[in-house]
Amino acid sequence: MKVPTKLVDKKTLLASLLILLTLIPLASNAGDAMAAFSRLNKAGLIVLDRTGQAIIAKQADFPLIPASTTKLATAWMALTHWGKQHRFSTQFYLDESTRTLWVKGSGDPYLVSEELDIAARNLKKKGLQEVKAIGIDSSLFQPNLLLPGTGRSDNPYDAVPTAVAANFNTIATRRVAGQVISAESVTPLTAYAERLANANRSSELRVNTGPNPKNAETYFAELLGALLQKQGVATAPQIVFGQVPNLTVYYTHVNSKTLEEILRPMLKYSTNFVANQLILMLSAEHYKRPANPADVKRYMEETLYQRFGWKGFTLEDGAGLSHNNRLSPQQLTQLLLALRDWKHLLPEVEPGVYAKSGTLTGVSALAGFLTNRNEWQPFVIMMNEAVPHNLKNHIAHELTGLVQ
Repeated sequence: MKVPTKLVDKKTLLASLLILLTLIPLASNAGDAMAAFSRLNKAGLIVLDRTGQAIIAKQADFPLIPASTTKLATAWMALTHWGKQHRFSTQFYLDESTRTLWVKGSGDPYLVSEELDIAARNLKKKGLQEVKAIGIDSSLFQPNLLLPGTGRSDNPYDAVPTAVAANFNTIATRRVAGQVISAESVTPLTAYAERLANANRSSELRVNTGPNPKNAETYFAELLGALLQKQGVATAPQIVFGQVPNLTVYYTHVNSKTLEEILRPMLKYSTNFVANQLILMLSAEHYKRPANPADVKRYMEETLYQRFGWKGFTLEDGAGLSHNNRLSPQQLTQLLLALRDWKHLLPEVEPGVYAKSGTLTGVSALAGFLTNRNEWQPFVIMMNEAVPHNLKNHIAHELTGLVQ
């Protein structure tokens, strides 16, 4: 059955097609994904036109688990608070009496080896010649912090957040002729990394630093020490933990990446660590106390309520790992409209489809923009049932044909 497109407007056509897909069997592969969606109960979908009006919708106001599409909210909050050109900074202090180099954690999620190498070179240029201890101040975050939804596995996506963090609190090693070496050329092998590798006999290893935040902080200090030694700074292996004494700032490292440059890979690769670092930093800055799970929830919900007037939603973490999170497709499209100026940060997941995906056990979601003749139309697909992994992409692909 074919609806004559010249006799109906686009909104009526799309609504008719959605109804027809729920009522008649399909004779070909065309529309198979939408047909599969129509049979789901715990699912919602919405597509907006260029004016922001819904042209196709099903259970658009139904609160559902958003999974990693939550990162759209985190990105919006970060961009509106700091601006896309913002660069995070980390302060270093030198206690001349004890030759302790203190690092005050700012939560910077992108203190990768390349950044720490720059910091080590700049510290050397400032005249640093000897370090007898490296001090770690993680007071920006509550001790032993764990946000809802974070797992206990050694996979990188379960890396715990810490105010002082290197390489997303992950370690990569490999074995060559039976010897453990770093899997990254710019990253020296540290004692803690070697111990992790020896505890796991795999030929290649990429894991998080473990559930204890002290392990991440230890790894950070060891890595910084190794990079300082590379610059000719005599550095002892001692590590101390606590708050920075009453000292003046010796050096401030400003990250070479802007917030925009950090968010693009976060959205593309769905980096849980980066998203949770950002929301923890935002809540700590807002409430002026150590970041903690209760403040994260309060900050996210209050900020979104004040901007959009939302009700009946819940967000507990910035990455979207919690199964307690709830957003509706309609709410996510409002968020997408607010993100329109930054839509270029989203990855292209299908030809003409730029979106953030979300996947948890029993959860599959996709939220972003369909491109149509230089127009970007917001859409959201949310399914809280077990479905094939790529169903959401197939639905989005079919939607691009429907809205043209």
